[in-house]
Amino acid sequence: MDEVRFSSLDDELGDGLGVTKRALVEHYDAFADRLVPLLAGRPLTMVRIRPGAAAFVQRDIPKGAPGWVRTAATWSDRTRREVHQVLVEDRRTLLWLANQRAVELHVPFSPLVDGAFAAPTGLVLDLDPPEDGEFGQVVAVARLAREALAGAGLSGAVKTSGSSGLHVVVPVRGSSPEDVAAATRALAARTAALDPGVATTEYVVADRGGRVFVDSTRSGRGTIAVAYSPRARPGLPVSAPVSWDDLDGATPRGVTVADAADRITGDPWAGSLPAPQELPADLVAQGHTIPVARVAAMHEGKRRKRAAGS
Repeated sequence: MDEVRFSSLDDELGDGLGVTKRALVEHYDAFADRLVPLLAGRPLTMVRIRPGAAAFVQRDIPKGAPGWVRTAATWSDRTRREVHQVLVEDRRTLLWLANQRAVELHVPFSPLVDGAFAAPTGLVLDLDPPEDGEFGQVVAVARLAREALAGAGLSGAVKTSGSSGLHVVVPVRGSSPEDVAAATRALAARTAALDPGVATTEYVVADRGGRVFVDSTRSGRGTIAVAYSPRARPGLPVSAPVSWDDLDGATPRGVTVADAADRITGDPWAGSLPAPQELPADLVAQGHTIPVARVAAMHEGKRRKRAAGS
């Protein structure tokens, strides 16, 4: 199949997933025409799994890759070295990744152009439910996010994350990663302000008080699991597009690799995304006054530790 040699297709993909490697290969084969355009030109961060081991994040190309797999050299802050990330430019690369048990596909919003990162093409509000929370809470906050977007003159599309939440994605153009990240922080703050009883931007889990977390940290230079990507959860659920009109009937893991090809026809994600939009200057300016959530949480943690020891 497309020059890719497969192995162990009928073996369990990974412990506790309840699917075979064949199911992953068939999913990528069925959705290649929709996945490749979302992945092309963007360095891939993958989540892989092996039988008997936990899922793990990998940015560097797996060993033993065929010579036709394209890569891009990028810098890893975590490992403090250059890594060579896979560029998924065609079906055979995608199928080869399936044989490598790459069960999640994450890419940055900034594509590579002539070897350098271009301006971001989108931003995302990642909506996470509280522990033991109902998915209906996430749906309610997604509608708040849509209201906040409309108030800024913007629009977006929504998809399940494939895990427990929702992604509200906004195509953008003409802004730097720093300005896109700032605008995302402002949109998250405006979303939470519409109903602070159900939505919060608190990064520390203990401070969320049973509310849905509006995560602004995946925009700018972060990554997102693309639409139609599986997630490393039992049954291998898929990040699936949902229309705003059908959001009330959505479930967090309602589409899996076992039935995605039957349930998703055409390319509803491409059809639901609005054209790229310019970010309003006031939104960007507001965002630059809001601390980055991770940094603010780190400083607050240090402050609390000092206070507890005094």
